[in-house]
Amino acid sequence: MNFISRRNFLRTASAVTAGAAFIPNLISCSPSKKLNIAVIGVGGRGKANWSSCPEENIVALCDVDENRAAEGFNTFPNARRFKDFRKMFDEMANEIDAVLISTPDHTHFAATMAAMQLGKHVYVEKPLAHNVWQLRTLKKAAHHYNVITQMGNQGHATDGIRRIKEWVDAGIVGDVKEVIAWFNGPEFGEDKYFTKPSQFPPAKEPIPAGFDWDLWLGPASERPYNHVYHPKSWRGFYDFGNAELGDWACHTLDAPFWSLELGMPVATETLFSSGAPEDFLPDQSIIQFEFPARGNRPPVTLKWYEGGLKPENRPEWKMDELPGSGMIMIGEKQNIITGGRPNNAQLMMSKDEWESWVANEMPEATIPRVEGGPQQEFLDAVKGNGPKPGSNFDYATELTEMSLIGVLAQRFNTRIEYDAENMRVTNHEGMERYIKEPVRNGWSYGEEIV
Repeated sequence: MNFISRRNFLRTASAVTAGAAFIPNLISCSPSKKLNIAVIGVGGRGKANWSSCPEENIVALCDVDENRAAEGFNTFPNARRFKDFRKMFDEMANEIDAVLISTPDHTHFAATMAAMQLGKHVYVEKPLAHNVWQLRTLKKAAHHYNVITQMGNQGHATDGIRRIKEWVDAGIVGDVKEVIAWFNGPEFGEDKYFTKPSQFPPAKEPIPAGFDWDLWLGPASERPYNHVYHPKSWRGFYDFGNAELGDWACHTLDAPFWSLELGMPVATETLFSSGAPEDFLPDQSIIQFEFPARGNRPPVTLKWYEGGLKPENRPEWKMDELPGSGMIMIGEKQNIITGGRPNNAQLMMSKDEWESWVANEMPEATIPRVEGGPQQEFLDAVKGNGPKPGSNFDYATELTEMSLIGVLAQRFNTRIEYDAENMRVTNHEGMERYIKEPVRNGWSYGEEIV
């Protein structure tokens, strides 16, 4: 346990330093001007992230599953290997500039806070955290420790989402009072992102060799291992993931959240649920978000459909059929449609009308574009070669919080009335434990941030 006591010392020292206008070391360990990067969560999305940094130094790889991490281990044979990121930071804190975090949702917060406490810049997969308190704490911590931050919702770095905001800002769309979004998942099956166990709770199974189940659980309560949790179907269990809504809202609802400045909903409500075992997502659901007026902007009602459910097609949309996943912002002047991500956006016109509008009426770009995707945007910012990333924690925490209030309504098949200022559900007793979830001993982070 020696590394824990030393880590606590590092936490305390970094917190004191941060209070004195701490500026983290910037490429201090990289004479070649390359960043020294640690990767927490090497397989899956971890691979997508480390493979986007070919010009940097990958110095540490941390994964609880050595089999899933094998490709990364083989790609970077000189990188040090760890299963516990706490041990990694204890042994290598002075050799790391930035950290890429691609673990399951329930361990995002602990890994991110551990990195920021040591002044490390952080790139974290979406959704950013597992509960509202964690999100509020991450937002404050990013400023407290003065680090560069980015959430990996790729669509926020695209041309498409910038076009949408430019169209809204230019008055082309007019007032928007209604937003509709739908997603064709969850898709269930073995080796899918959602797997149903044969019984609830899942039966105990042998833990695979090379996999540390206790470290995978991290802050979550103890339970027997079952293959339906790992490596990727944890998303369907609310204790670990945020279901389909929490996973994809950071993509699909990014454009309306940003362009309409939606802020927090005052209420979310399950309008339909196919039903599900306790703490597991339903096959199908419809969730409604209610947003108040914001300055001169009118209130907005947003409906989210999932599990193959779609809104009814409307003649004014001029579409024979709606795509499998998508989002429509309904404006007084024009409607905007995207797919599940905001990458490809267009006004809902006939093909000829759209082509003519693009050729003759498309406004000039006013928002700077991003080259190289969100990972490069993050790396450029860390090196001082670019501006603050667009999905930094000031923005990403709020986008994710909005999503998680919808997840609460879905999880309990109810209406959630939300007092965002006080971070409180006002119409149900006992919701405090889901706004700030209890954690196991040894996994408490962020309490020093006030």
